[in-house]
Amino acid sequence: MAYTHRFAALLILLSATIGFSTAALVEEQPLVLKYHNGILLKGNVTLNLVWYGKFTSIQRSIIVDFIRSLSSSAVPSKGPSVASWWKTTEKYKGGSSNIVVGKQLLLENYPLGKSLKSPYLRALSGKLNGGGVRSITVVLTAKDVAVEGFCMNRCGTHGAKARSVNSGAYVWVGNSETQCAGYCAWPFHQPMYGPQSPPLIAPNGDVGVDGMIINLATLLVNTVTNPFKSGYFNGGNQEAVSVCTGMFGSGSYPGYAGRVLVDKTTGASYNALGLAGRKYLLPAMWDPQTSKCKTLV
Repeated sequence: MAYTHRFAALLILLSATIGFSTAALVEEQPLVLKYHNGILLKGNVTLNLVWYGKFTSIQRSIIVDFIRSLSSSAVPSKGPSVASWWKTTEKYKGGSSNIVVGKQLLLENYPLGKSLKSPYLRALSGKLNGGGVRSITVVLTAKDVAVEGFCMNRCGTHGAKARSVNSGAYVWVGNSETQCAGYCAWPFHQPMYGPQSPPLIAPNGDVGVDGMIINLATLLVNTVTNPFKSGYFNGGNQEAVSVCTGMFGSGSYPGYAGRVLVDKTTGASYNALGLAGRKYLLPAMWDPQTSKCKTLV
């Protein structure tokens, strides 16, 4: 039950050269509404974290602050917030999904090695128990960990932790900084394919981790709105955020992230404010009420 996230980006970036039109992609988007007919993770959802490999304390805090920002009641004094972005998930039947950070496990000694097969990801997600059906375990792999299919056709995965949905869901996201930043961390790196444009400056100064935030955000939305089904993007099977891949601000088009906010001091690009003064760049999300991809700016 894998989810091929960045294949969508590759398809969009290639669209300018292989004849796909934006109109054709828009025509397919309503399929996402037909795809969300199963169990949704609503109410309080516990999110556990498995850190596989070496992450600095700063890297971990960037990601944890993002997760905590999703359901935070603290509203920034000005500007769009991570919580307002997440609020769009309430428009999917069942109401809100309140994300609560649960247990965390650090596996800095690479117990399964630095080259992981797909089944290892589900096994790692089982290292932390608790939460039941209303839980998600996120496996985060460090920049020196190779994962089967990583950088070739995916940057992350989501699915059920076991055959029984009562075991909860899992998500995997890898750090692509040294392996394929142009594939999994765009727009903070020039794309591997398609139109070439100057990369944006990562809002937290870490191309790999800021890229992970984009993929994690995508997978978390896709998980709470479609937790126990596979999420392959193949031109027809699409999910709540993957259908909007490559869109971060208004006016976006293949190879261009759109008009986003820029920090006057650092020059970093962002579109959402989080806890602890954090800034993040989050992808557009499909709005089932308007049948359009919704951006924060």
